[in-house]
Amino acid sequence: MSMKNQTLVSEIVLLGFQNLHNFKIPLFSLFLLIYIMIIWENVLIIVLVSSSRNLQSPMYFFLQQLSACDFLESTIIVPILLQTVINEGATMYFVDCLVQFYFFSLTEAFECFLLAVMSYDRYVAICIPLHYTSIMSHRVCVTLIFVSWLLSLIAVLIIAKIMATLQFCDQNTINHFFCDLFPIVELSCSDTYLVHINIMLQSIPVIFIPFILITVSYICIAHAILKIVSNTGRQKAFSTCSSHLAVVSIFYGALTAIYVVPPRKELQTISKVLSLLYTIVTPLVNPLIYSLRSKDIRDVLQRILNRLHQAPRGQIY
Repeated sequence: MSMKNQTLVSEIVLLGFQNLHNFKIPLFSLFLLIYIMIIWENVLIIVLVSSSRNLQSPMYFFLQQLSACDFLESTIIVPILLQTVINEGATMYFVDCLVQFYFFSLTEAFECFLLAVMSYDRYVAICIPLHYTSIMSHRVCVTLIFVSWLLSLIAVLIIAKIMATLQFCDQNTINHFFCDLFPIVELSCSDTYLVHINIMLQSIPVIFIPFILITVSYICIAHAILKIVSNTGRQKAFSTCSSHLAVVSIFYGALTAIYVVPPRKELQTISKVLSLLYTIVTPLVNPLIYSLRSKDIRDVLQRILNRLHQAPRGQIY
């Protein structure tokens, strides 16, 4: 059998959300507002962590990486989402569709690994606090981020190789608001059984192993928190980790529902709503839950605002 990708499709039609009628403008405005907030929040976190000496700990380094990932992910997805809403669909070149999917997959895989790294960082900080500085050195943090991106790239290259075995004939309509994995695979006129098997196998190192690492880390953290004598210390530790767990649950829950147990064709609306959770909701709430709730970040932001407020008119700092 030839492994060549015999693609006859040149353009892809994204149907997006159909029959919006009077809800088209309100929904477009809502998504646009969310996108502006995502960009503002994540750029703010990136700038604050980069410019403040008080935010140079490993935790904020990882939060900065998370903000950069969310910024990239939303920029990949939301513009085409807005186009599908306002025009009740969108057309893009098939190659552009694949490029969008590959870059989106790269950021999603990286976030899976990054959340596992962040949970390990919290485990060391709470369970082994005396060795935290030596274990989570800057070199170790940079290495963890590099390895996460490398593993994500390898995962995407494997998917690209799998996709290259498919033939795409005459179907070019995707009932989704962006080029996601299973909607693209469903366009193929090839036998996709082995593709689905490979995708399921790939979900083990990308989704399940990081999720297991996160679960184990937080079981250890919960055990350590229960040993804290003071109520204030226990409450602070629990507050730091509970928000992380909430976002992780939303993120991995949606990913599992979409990629591990994909909805049937008659449940496409549910699939789109679940996709909104990890493409829009997660990038929106990550900075609010992880970063802007932090007292250190609020203090740095307050000092900057006070400095700007006290600066003489016409003087720019």
